[in-house]
Formats: sequence, C-alpha cells, structure tokens
Amino acid sequence: MSQKRYKLPEKLDKPDGERRSVGVEVEMSGIDLAMITCQINVAYGGRIKEVSPYEFVVGDTDIGDIKVELDFEYLKRIGREKASRELDKNEFSEFEHYASDALALLSKNFVPCELVGPPLAVDRLHELDIIVDRLRDHGAKGSGYSFFYAFGVHLNPELPDLETETIINYFKAFVCLQDWLVKHEEVSLNRKLLPFIDKFPRDYIRKVVTPEYRPSLEQFIDDYLEHNPSRNRSLDMMPVFAYLDESRLKRQLEDDEKINKRPTFHYRLPNSDIDNPEWGLWKSWNNWLQVEALANDPDRLQQVCEAYLKSNEILSGNFMKPWKDQVNQWLIDL
Repeated sequence: MSQKRYKLPEKLDKPDGERRSVGVEVEMSGIDLAMITCQINVAYGGRIKEVSPYEFVVGDTDIGDIKVELDFEYLKRIGREKASRELDKNEFSEFEHYASDALALLSKNFVPCELVGPPLAVDRLHELDIIVDRLRDHGAKGSGYSFFYAFGVHLNPELPDLETETIINYFKAFVCLQDWLVKHEEVSLNRKLLPFIDKFPRDYIRKVVTPEYRPSLEQFIDDYLEHNPSRNRSLDMMPVFAYLDESRLKRQLEDDEKINKRPTFHYRLPNSDIDNPEWGLWKSWNNWLQVEALANDPDRLQQVCEAYLKSNEILSGNFMKPWKDQVNQWLIDL
C-alpha cells in the first residue's frame, strides 16, 4: 500500500541506463539522536558509529548509510574536536566544553535533529516510510507540533541528465509552480517567517520565464548568483552548480558557504509533519513530480511561462486571480 502512494517520474533512468536516485533529509524534535539512531538500526540493520555526541552514522544498512545529526554546525564542530581530543589542546577548551553543553541544552527545542538518508532509487523511496513510522511512534515531532518547530523535509532528486537545456527547463518549471507548491505543501507560518526557504524574487522569475531566456550554463549560474547570492531558497541550485562548475561558485561566494556538490536539485520547501499519522513523504514527492512533468513537456511549459508573464499585467483579465490558482489549469493528474 505504501509503495502505491509514490508516483514515478516520466524519466526514471539516466542516459547510462542507471535508475535516478533521490536523497531525503527529515528534520524533527521531541526525540534524541540516540533513539533515532537506534530505530534506524532496528528498521534496517547496519553498524552504528558515533562521530561525536551530535553526529552518528548507521552504516551498511539495507538501504545504505544513514546519518543522524543535530542541525547546528558549531556544536558538530565542537563535538568532533571533543571526540578527537583536539579540543583539549585549545586554550579555551574548558570554556568550549561548558559552552557546547549549555548550547545543546538550550537549543533542544529550537534546533532540529536531522535524518539524512542515502541516495535511493526513485522507485524505492517508499522504503523510508518504515523509519518515519517508527520515529513517529517514539515521539518525533514536526512543524505542526509547536510554533517554535520550523522543521522541514529536503528532497534531493537527481537530474535525468546534465544538459543545460534540461536544467533550465526544470528551473523554469519550478519558478512557475513555486506559489502553487507553497499552497499545496501548506507551508507553516513559522517556516515562512524564517529566511531558509525564501521564494525567488519576482523580477528574477520574469527574467527566467521569458521565452528568449536560453542562456549558456555559465550565464545561467552568473544570473542566478546575481539575484540569489544565498542558499536560502525554496529550490537551492548551489549543489548542482558546484558539481558542474565549482570554481565559478568559489569565485563569487563567501569561503564559508557549505555546499555539498552533487548532480541534484535541493528542494527545501516541504514541512516536516512527522508526528501527523496522515502525513508522509509521498505527499511532497508527488508535488515535486508536477515540476518534473511540466519540465519535460516543452509546449505546456511554454504556455505556462507565457501565462505567468501575462498574469502580472494590470490589463490582464486574470490580474486579480492569484497565480497559484491560475496555474491549476496546466497541471496534470498524477
């Protein structure tokens, strides 16, 4: 039954014949790292490794290596230094020890624990339902539980190919659908108030959806960074840009930007409602597939882009109707 909820993309495989993969990250609170790690081990087997008090890896599971960590970079760094005893060499080591323990306690209700799944073939995504259900049963809480829990799910779908036209078509499809996705993901107010999933600027979207906008990859990256010099976007393009042209990003971004280069999109919009028994990863995945379907239908994508441009014209008959409702007529049944 679980598997049937997950729809499949039109393009299942890459040019080399291998199945496309998708990585999933789920944020939560109400449950500690040790319990999350234990439940992963029960669900999928494998071997537990403690990297630090704030990071664990369950390796060689039935679905691959799974990371569990506190989403707080400072604490993870201090935790690694503690584990390696490097912190003892630091003249501020005693202060750092106490500070990190205090921060861990204070951040308990604000900083999420994060499960970082391995890249799974797109037709195996349902296998994560096992751990989602187990964590819910053991007290995991998501965004809907508290206003202070602004937690999300990140999907990292691998591109069907690395052609510039493909990447641009996917991006055009996404920016046309971002308002619709916000509505259908029912993105919580607490997450909207934070900067992590900012929508793309309207002026930039209009530039991108113009039919004549068919830049080279280099120009596309430059335009993106000019208008979006941040990872805080609902669709973070930095990982795939770093994979394709890392030196270009390094020339234009701050040195401390954390970018894991990979041939995937980084879709950050969905809520984590892990404590809701009616919620599942299938909902966000199926919403994402509207982007895939539109990107792979050039004629329909062209119609949607043209309609988006017209929707912003004051003399347009649909000017008063929100775009998130207008775009419904171009979506398909999944």
